[in-house]
Amino acid sequence: MQKMKKNIIELKNISVKFDDDVILDDLSLSIGDGEFVTFLGSSGCGKTTTLRIIAGFLEPDSGEVFFDSKNMSGVPPYKREVNTIFQRYALFPNYNVFENIAYGLRVRHVPEAEIKQKVSEMLTLVNLEGFEKRHISKLSGGQQQRVAIARALVLKPKVLLLDEPLAALDLKLRKDMQNELKNIQKALGITFVFVTHDQEEALSMSDTVVVMNEGKVQQIGSPIDIYNEPKNAFVADFIGESNILDGTMKADYRAYFSGREFKCLDAGFGVNEPVDIVVRPEDVDIVKRGEGMLDGIVTSVTFRGVHFEIIVDIGGFKWMIQTTDEHKPGEEVGLFIEPDAIHVMKKSKYSGKFGDYSSYSDELDTLNQLPEDEDDE
Repeated sequence: MQKMKKNIIELKNISVKFDDDVILDDLSLSIGDGEFVTFLGSSGCGKTTTLRIIAGFLEPDSGEVFFDSKNMSGVPPYKREVNTIFQRYALFPNYNVFENIAYGLRVRHVPEAEIKQKVSEMLTLVNLEGFEKRHISKLSGGQQQRVAIARALVLKPKVLLLDEPLAALDLKLRKDMQNELKNIQKALGITFVFVTHDQEEALSMSDTVVVMNEGKVQQIGSPIDIYNEPKNAFVADFIGESNILDGTMKADYRAYFSGREFKCLDAGFGVNEPVDIVVRPEDVDIVKRGEGMLDGIVTSVTFRGVHFEIIVDIGGFKWMIQTTDEHKPGEEVGLFIEPDAIHVMKKSKYSGKFGDYSSYSDELDTLNQLPEDEDDE
């Protein structure tokens, strides 16, 4: 039987206000030992504030922080077994690579022979062997980041906090560093807590993703669960592209939207309960008109490199479909949707705010009304 990992960090009922603005609103969550956890959200959602509270740079107005089951209230940053890497790496420009990495060890009066050994280990870990005497100004952005990572890890913290450390890098280098960070985390087995607004970054690197908005946790789960089973319209819209429609659950495994009933895999809703329907663009097949569940007209086509992004108007609702097959504006097409492509969510405060919610137009309100002869089924 596999042993469950213990929680290394626990946040309980954390609240923070700046003047009249609520930054964190009664936030609670746990982080497992050895996990790669990412706080994901747009600017102002509270993700960086949460990181600063874990680090000890900010005390919450209310709530408690536990580290290895110990209450950390009032414990300063330097007494916490965490280290932080910021977007601006804060390297010492007058020191070379070796001295930047060795700085924390020298502050702790570690013997010189041990410093050389530990710095050498870190240089190997971040693939910078031979760069010991290189001046910081002579390094690329990616190399500087590796130095920052090595400097943070040489002190062997139990938790590494990373506040959008890849944001300043170009796309290719950012993707390379995503892989490197994940490999380093796996090699060391320590907890990484990563902050980003980049959905792809969060999905590709993390064991667990914490989606945040308005100072609250919207959903916690694995990248696959967050993408395939979003909890509400905000998560569905924020994580990738989504077609989000008004619908009604007729019964278990039967959803009604866009003027017709569909088979789905969801159950446990009330009969005729209003719901939000999510269909990912890559899960819709374009077929000949009359051969699918829905018929519409292609209104725009955009080539994205790996696929075409097709917009199809069906009764005023603009569907997005991602496909490798090219279609032309004005073409009449059908849409085929498998049951496992349909995800049903309960209504929330975010319903109607995301996706093409043209179902609120008179045209779609009429289209989405249940046929009278089906009400008693």
